[in-house]
Amino acid sequence: MLNIPMVSVKERISVLKKERNAIILAHNYCLPEVQDIADHVGDSLGLSIIAAKSDADVIVFCGVTFMAESAKILDPKKKVLMPEPFATCPMASMCSADQIRDARKCFKDACVVGYVNTSAAAKAEMDVCCTSSNASEIVASVKEKEVIFVPDVNLGTYVASKVPSKNLILWNGYCPVHQSITVQNILDMKTIHPDALVIAHPECRMDVLKIADMVGSTEKMVEFVKTSDAKEFIIATEVGMEHRMRKGSSYKELRFISHALCSVMKMTTLRSVLNALEKMEHEVVLSDDILERASGPLKRMTGLK
Repeated sequence: MLNIPMVSVKERISVLKKERNAIILAHNYCLPEVQDIADHVGDSLGLSIIAAKSDADVIVFCGVTFMAESAKILDPKKKVLMPEPFATCPMASMCSADQIRDARKCFKDACVVGYVNTSAAAKAEMDVCCTSSNASEIVASVKEKEVIFVPDVNLGTYVASKVPSKNLILWNGYCPVHQSITVQNILDMKTIHPDALVIAHPECRMDVLKIADMVGSTEKMVEFVKTSDAKEFIIATEVGMEHRMRKGSSYKELRFISHALCSVMKMTTLRSVLNALEKMEHEVVLSDDILERASGPLKRMTGLK
């Protein structure tokens, strides 16, 4: 691509959006400049639902591959573009369709509840999906006593503590970024900022969640910081959240764990967004079989018809 000045890149993206009848969706962990040119910024499933309800013909999904796949599953008629097609979530790669089928053979009476942070092929083998915000509610709602919970062992452990009536069979997957956040990281920051409230994403390890003042999804974190009377927070999630949080809570002190950075989520740039729109390339393509079978678990969770 030509070395177009960054201002011109933004202007060109704006023009192409209108020409293509496109919307740009960006996850909370994306680069700040990508968030700033997006029509909507949020969590993966919330963005996919926005995509499904949108009148746009083209969805440019800035994030990782499972997110763009979810948007395609919820509305197969739309053209979904993934600016960086090799931006694959490490956690999603820890759970394959074959592995879920093998687990079902071992636990024949169990249902499979799967985190949305999974591939389309894996979703096609699940009974129902969940998000970090509704995982406990979803697990509690299934009729089976035994639940195979994939792929996040940390979220699964947290759900098990909230829904003791179910026997959760946990996967050994995890988000490397959240896994890297330790209790000592939090305690070291509390030493310097003793009045700060600790908020943590449920993808963190259980020992971290136990010392948190609030545990919640990225959207719940944003709302908590905005509405809390507290003025200082230690935030145990990926550092990309800082950009969006500061927009709504600019007068508050936000302390992030500096090493909690997902390089995969940072792959998408303004230039890769422009490239996708100009060339209309990197379209998400899923087989009819996967689209049909994966839509059930997602739509059971979202209530979309």
